[in-house]
Formats: sequence, C-alpha cells, structure tokens
Amino acid sequence: MARPKIKFPEKASSLQEMNEYIIQKKVNDVDWKKGKAFCLVYHPGEERANKIKEIFNLYFSDNALNPTATPSLAELEAETVSMCADLFNGDENVRGNITTGGTESILMAVKTARDWAQKHKPHITKPNVVLPMSAHPAFMKAFHYFNVDFIPVPLGSDFRANPNAMREAINKDTIMVVASAPSYPHGLMDPIKEIASIAKEKNIFCHVDACIGGFILPFLQKLGHDDIEPFDFSVDGVTSISADIHKYGYSSKGSSVILYKNSEIRKFQFSLYTKWNGGVYGSPTMTGTRPGGSIAGAWAALKGIGLDGYLEMAQATMDVTQKIKKAINDNEDIELVGHPESTILAFKSDKLNVFTLADELNKRGWHFERQQLPPSLHFTINYIHRLVADEFINDLNECIEISKKFKLSSLANSLQVGAVKGLSKILPAGTIAKFQKGSSDSSLKNDNTAAMYGMMGVLSGTDDLEEIVLDFLDKVNSVK
Repeated sequence: MARPKIKFPEKASSLQEMNEYIIQKKVNDVDWKKGKAFCLVYHPGEERANKIKEIFNLYFSDNALNPTATPSLAELEAETVSMCADLFNGDENVRGNITTGGTESILMAVKTARDWAQKHKPHITKPNVVLPMSAHPAFMKAFHYFNVDFIPVPLGSDFRANPNAMREAINKDTIMVVASAPSYPHGLMDPIKEIASIAKEKNIFCHVDACIGGFILPFLQKLGHDDIEPFDFSVDGVTSISADIHKYGYSSKGSSVILYKNSEIRKFQFSLYTKWNGGVYGSPTMTGTRPGGSIAGAWAALKGIGLDGYLEMAQATMDVTQKIKKAINDNEDIELVGHPESTILAFKSDKLNVFTLADELNKRGWHFERQQLPPSLHFTINYIHRLVADEFINDLNECIEISKKFKLSSLANSLQVGAVKGLSKILPAGTIAKFQKGSSDSSLKNDNTAAMYGMMGVLSGTDDLEEIVLDFLDKVNSVK
C-alpha cells in the first residue's frame, strides 16, 4: 500500500500551530515525565535538567567540526574527557572524545582496534573480535561497517561472560575481547579482571562497554557497594572504555564518551585525508559536523551535578532498585535473571507468560523492554522512579494475577506460537516472513503482543525473523 506524500511547506507555520500539532502527535508517546519509562529516558529532576539546557542552548547552532573556529568547544570536550578519565581511574595519559551515543563510541573502539592491528599485526588479514553473547548489538553494527569478523561466546550459567570459553575462542586473528559493565539485557557485571588479564596475555585489546553503567557504577562503589568489582582503567589490561553521559550522566541526548589508555591508541580512531582540493581533512569521530550543544550539555551535566549530586542520585536510585528487587523476590511467580549488582535488572517466569504480563503492564502506561533467551522483561531504573516505585509494584502484582488467569487469548497465543514452531521446520526459508508482511502496521497498535514476541523467540536468528524485522523497520520509518 502506497504511503501518503507530505508536500514541502509553502509558508512558515506559527509556533502555536506547530505546538498544537506536536501535542496531538505526542498523545501516544510514553509519559516518561511521570516515571512511566524504564528505558530510553533518564531525568535528573527539573532543576538540574534546566541548568543543563541553559548551557546546551548557548551552543545550539555551534559546530565542533573545526576546533580553530570554536576553541571553546574543543576545551569543553577536553575537560569533559579529562573528568571522565578521572572518574574511571585513568592517569594523565588517557585520551578520548565525545560521541553522539554509545553506538558511535563502540564503532570507534572497533575501528581503532582494527586499524591498530593493521599496523602492529600486519599478518592479520581477517581480524575478529571475541565477545559474550550478551554484548550490545552495536558491536555487530560495527563489525558489519568495518568488515571485522566476530566470535560470540555463550554465557555461563550465571548469564555472565565466560572467561575460559572466551580464552578458547581467541585465535591468531583476534584483535580484541569485549566485556560489559554491566551487560544491558540482565544488568550483570562481566568478570572484567579475568577477561582483561587474558587480553594482556594475548597482546590484544580489551574494551569495556560501560555505556549503560559508566555513570552509576563509580558512584555506587563510592557509596560502599563492594559487590561491584573494578571495571575501569584500574584493571590491568583494559585498553578502552565506552560510557554514555546521556544515560546515568543525565546529560542531553547525543553524548557519550570513548576513552583509550593513551594517545598512541587513540590516533587510530582518527580519520584523515590530505589530498582533497578543499584542504587537509581530519576528523576524530564518525561524524563530520559535531553538534556543539551535545558537547556543552555533557560538560554542563558533569559540572552542574557534581560528585555530591551524582552520589545523591545513585543512592536514591539504588534504594528504589532494592525495593523493586524485593518485590520481585517476594513474588513466587517471577524471578530475577541472575543477581544484578546495580540498577538494571530483568525478570523471567516459568509460571506465566511474561509477554502477556508485559501487555497488561503496557495497558497501565508502563514502558520497558521485552527480551529473549530467556524470555524476560528488562527494567533500567533511574532517579525519576523514586516517585513511582510503589505504584509500579502495586501494578506489577495486580498484573501478575491477571496474567495467571486462564484466557482464550492465552490459548490462542500458545497455538499461534506452536504453529509457527511447526511451520518453521517444514516451510522453505522466507515463507513465514511473506505471511507476516502486511501485518506490521496492525502489530504496532495491537494490545496483545504476547504471541508476536513468542513467535520472534521461535524464529530467533533465522532469515524469516530478519525479513519480518526489516519490513517492520521500513514501515515504522515511513510516513503514516
């Protein structure tokens, strides 16, 4: 079905017209300002957020592409990197840059390792990276972009990276190993000391993905949470760290940091071309134009919140997390995946369909993420959730009871998933995807997604699922 065409505007809309249009559009967006989102948005409170916005707006139109034109931005970036290096126990040799987010930071880490190996290990013609299966998909994006192979290693029984299995997976073409602090799916710290030690022994890079935990773990450590093991440059063998300032750093969206042990390593991150008619072109990260507001916002978050502010927020967030964890542990129908150390967790169940439970929670306005392997629900708890913890726990318990009741819809879900499971064994590859095409629009609005997610679990890793997701992405990124 053809999509409607939106014509280019012939005249300017008024601010009132645009506001009215946006307000109408946002009706179906998650109400994160009321603490309903357990992912995507991190809010430090209006007073702190407004302080950051003030500094962001000073650089609303500035471009950090050419540091000679905006030396103040270059200084703010360098100061931000230095503050982060100090937070992560780096010395004066640590270097880095601000990126647009965790994905770009990870892209840069992989590109840097590849280019370093090209010079220092020229015998490697097909480089690979060894990483646990819980590592963020941004790594797979990087491997695809930079033509690097990867070896995913199964997790241990505790859902953490398995150092021994990773050691066995390393071969003569391995350039880097990856560990997470913590892993995004389950909020579990990988054994970084052991993994970094292996990397040093093998003379390869060790990247720590602290994109989600980088700006909460150090403060929890300072607050006395001894179960959080060292994960940063204090660990011998760690060569690079990625950490998102726009997550638990609470800066404006579009700011992460990638850090390296020293400047000699970071040089391999840079892109340089000296034969262009327009002059010498050098760029430190993936992007050319670099939004000044994001750099200024990152600096403003660290300076405007400070150690005392981050400690206060970390403690409040951990208190809420412990409260929610207790509610989960007290309910015999659900259980945590592993033993998460910080403020990120997931729970599963062998007594009810967690995706049916997810649908019930969605009806009450809660937004979080569904996961597979094992089927579970993921929650990233942050500062704003101190205001809604009791409401969420009450809704969680009520929705569990609703989900436990037998319904025809539950039977239909099971039959649908069972049918897909059977058909996937006998139909040619791609057939199920063809059947599913055309239903993507309705699935966006369907209150009952349990069957859809069950089907995705059955088809995980198949061409059918890839075709279904590609079709979905095409539709959701088109005019409605």
